[in-house]
Amino acid sequence: MTNKFSSNNHIVIFILAILVVITLGFIISSHFLHTPIDQQSALNQERSSNQKITTLTDITGRKVQVKVPANRILLGEGRQLYLLAGLLGNDTVNHIAGWRNDLIEADPATYQQYLKVFPELADIPTFKGKEDSLIDLESTIAEKPDVVLLNLEAKSNTEDAQYIEKLDELGIPLLYVDFRHKPLENTNSTIELLGKLVQQEKRASEMILFRKAATEKVTKVLVEHNPKKPKVFIERIGGYSEECCLSFGNENFGNYVELAGGHNIGGEFIPGTFGQLSPEQVIVSDPDHVIVTSANWEAYVPNGRWIPLGPGTDQKEAKKKLEWYPSRTAYTGITAQDDKQFHAIWHQFYNSPYEFVAIQKFAKWLHPELFKDLDPDATFKAFHEQFLPIDYQPGYFISLYEEK
Repeated sequence: MTNKFSSNNHIVIFILAILVVITLGFIISSHFLHTPIDQQSALNQERSSNQKITTLTDITGRKVQVKVPANRILLGEGRQLYLLAGLLGNDTVNHIAGWRNDLIEADPATYQQYLKVFPELADIPTFKGKEDSLIDLESTIAEKPDVVLLNLEAKSNTEDAQYIEKLDELGIPLLYVDFRHKPLENTNSTIELLGKLVQQEKRASEMILFRKAATEKVTKVLVEHNPKKPKVFIERIGGYSEECCLSFGNENFGNYVELAGGHNIGGEFIPGTFGQLSPEQVIVSDPDHVIVTSANWEAYVPNGRWIPLGPGTDQKEAKKKLEWYPSRTAYTGITAQDDKQFHAIWHQFYNSPYEFVAIQKFAKWLHPELFKDLDPDATFKAFHEQFLPIDYQPGYFISLYEEK
């Protein structure tokens, strides 16, 4: 009788032990599987409860009612990250509801830098398209963003498709921004706009002051010395297209050349921001300097003649690729060819809040004696340290000219 009771006891204890293990396993697995989701949900709810509706004015002058701070932002262009990261720092990734894949394809080195800091970027929904393309309306609605940001060049197509009205019916506001068409006029306004959108007005003001001080390191010296302006031809998107000779008018890089104490040849012939000159016209204009804007465009033009400029660039490889450009028919016999005044710069300066770096570098190339103590790399590094959540890596410029 005692043995039977003891045996039954062991069976009961064994069953109870199994039930305890199963229960503990369920609790533990439930904790690890659901806590992050619950935490994120709680975070979203907390952020939503702190939002208020305000009226913001975008780059086109539209007055738009928006919930601030915007917690879920859909980036109509991935390179809008350049500014958003400067305003939000380590909290950047938590505010992106979706984005166009242009940063991933057009600036892979920078994308890898951010991916290292924010592995979650790889999980954010992406969509395809070009600068003036329509966003994917169904994907936009599915991501339930607080706001959609579109670059100015998408305005015509967006209005034709009545996307603003369609999104408005769903309570999704849209704001236009601009770094590309009139950057010197619209970039600071865009910084102020996004500063209000994410309630980082103080940081936005600090960024604007930094940019102003960096640019004045060039403009004040030029006003004081008033040097002769060398003629400059800018070859736009070198290696992305075989066409010659794509360039800039009096905006964007064309304006940067003028601010840096040069004369932009393209401004004489191109009425807008972007345009094209014939090879014959370039030869007749006889530029003293040729500046090629380029980047790593392997995703678009595999093994092309593009120059892989950007963070961490192999300078020897970049210089080797730049060495082909003086052989182009459009540069036959020009002064820049004789003097080896061929330079290349990261193309994405044309579409970011970093144009002050390009202006400083142009000034050093065009007026090396006046700006021998100016260090654009140090300027960009200081900007990274003050505003961006990634470390600075040089590699944004290269030149065939060797300073004596």
